Amino acid sequence: MKVTGVVPLFSPYTYCRRLWPGKLAGLSVTLLKATVLDAAILAGHVLLYPTGLFQERLAPAAAVPDSTARLPVRPGLPVVLLHGFIDNRSVFVLLRRSLAQHGGQRVESLNYSPLTCDIRTAAELFGRHVEEICERTGSDRVDIVGHSLGGLIARYYVQCMGGDLRVRTLITLGTPHSGTRVAPLADAHPIVRQMRPGSQVIAELGGPAPGCRTRFVSFWSDLDPLMDPLETACLEHPDLDAHNIRVTGIGHLALPVHPAVAAGIREALDFADTKEGPANGLTVA
Repeated sequence: MKVTGVVPLFSPYTYCRRLWPGKLAGLSVTLLKATVLDAAILAGHVLLYPTGLFQERLAPAAAVPDSTARLPVRPGLPVVLLHGFIDNRSVFVLLRRSLAQHGGQRVESLNYSPLTCDIRTAAELFGRHVEEICERTGSDRVDIVGHSLGGLIARYYVQCMGGDLRVRTLITLGTPHSGTRVAPLADAHPIVRQMRPGSQVIAELGGPAPGCRTRFVSFWSDLDPLMDPLETACLEHPDLDAHNIRVTGIGHLALPVHPAVAAGIREALDFADTKEGPANGLTVA
């Protein structure tokens, strides 16, 4: 696929610096809108952040007596949501509501510790959560939506730990599949170093993955300041069934929030059992 194009990371300065000096004079209205939107989302997320500090209370799937009439519902696997770096499940408040209302699936959002320092360890713990969800819900497989680092953790579980047996579709939102070079000073954190191009984790993910059963859908934004280069949010691997969807008009923080992206995610899940794929792109006004 050819591409043409921590709070301070989401500032207008970050966007502008990516364009300096040659393109700064041509700063587009779309870019300004994306910057303002990300800033507004960040402010709202700061307020919601405390609500997602703890794991949600999960109840077992309710048993329905045989004598009880059942309403017809669209069959759907449980959908598991996994947040990004220094974040928690509160980032998925709107997406979770959208999936539950329009898809009919059981939706669960998981937290991993902000002190996590290794993608492999996080992937192993995530795999245990998936096994618990399958046991509790009676489902053999799940679908996963991972934002940023969450998508990389889920991909490692699927590709390197046998998780393809449990995961039908993995949807990633702004995930640095090939590593990102943004914010060099953040290398002080070991998990950021693992997200760099050429890291051992990225090398493992680039290795052979014959017979992987999971279908991958990667949403990437052409205005994402955390993806350097932008192409890193696309998943290109000869052994993987991967589909990349370009999102135009929003930044990194808006990917798990914007209703147009939520509609694209629902569409990707609807096509999970077909040979067709979702639309190749989304344009957000």
